[in-house]
Amino acid sequence: MFKIVLQAGCCLMLAAYAGPAACADAWPSNVIKLVVTFPPGGSTDVTARLIAEKLRADLGRAVIVDNKAGAGGNIGADFAAKAPADGYTLLMATSSHVTNMTLYKALPYNFVQDFVPVSRIAFIPNMLVVNPAYVRTDNLADFIKYAKDTSGKTRLNYGTGGSGTSHHLSTALFNSMINVEMEHVPYKGGAPAVAAILGGQVQVLFAPLVEVLAFVESGKLKGLGVTTKQRSSLFPDIPAIGELLPGYEVALWNGIVMPANTPPDVVNKLNAAIVKALNQPDIRQRLAE
Repeated sequence: MFKIVLQAGCCLMLAAYAGPAACADAWPSNVIKLVVTFPPGGSTDVTARLIAEKLRADLGRAVIVDNKAGAGGNIGADFAAKAPADGYTLLMATSSHVTNMTLYKALPYNFVQDFVPVSRIAFIPNMLVVNPAYVRTDNLADFIKYAKDTSGKTRLNYGTGGSGTSHHLSTALFNSMINVEMEHVPYKGGAPAVAAILGGQVQVLFAPLVEVLAFVESGKLKGLGVTTKQRSSLFPDIPAIGELLPGYEVALWNGIVMPANTPPDVVNKLNAAIVKALNQPDIRQRLAE
């Protein structure tokens, strides 16, 4: 797991004379913006809105989700990195923001240096799903055989939420382990990728469970495997991919970060509010679902 270690800065110059405690006492006195780097409807967006709702109630200020999608999460991350370090711009960070550091040669921001971590929110499994109208396979073993049989003939298309996202890396690892090449079709986020597989533009998708759960339950998509070591309690009959491909495991995460040099007391106050929200039974249940 990539570990972030950052030093938080001192108070903003305009309040420096009052000391850090005064910064925390005054915060929040304005609307808080939670930047989500993918479109509405995806797993990151859904999780962010759950947290924003609880923070709004606890902090007594509006917490607005601001979707800034594109470039595998880099557009929104760059926006948040360049925002004032005053506690009013938050970023819903994902594992994609860490992998982007190795996938892009020159990013306009540095995820390690430009942000201070506040709290992890959740670990999320991906699920391999296919559109049964285009891929008629009963289980994961059948799909692997089908993918190998069609490789080099009619190449399967797989959708992702963009290069470097968990959708993409989950599929790339899977392809390398079964020695198959599928055609990558990137979208601007998870929700458009799900729409594409439902519409038949792509046939295969590794997606966060929250994005495809309803469609698997309704039969519009067929779930073949989950990317975590253990099976999902929601779909105990669907195997972990590692059961057939030993060593396969992808567990994505998301959490909240703030621009570097945000006053430490503000970071601590927000951390306490997030931890309080995550410990509420309704949030724990909704995140589990």
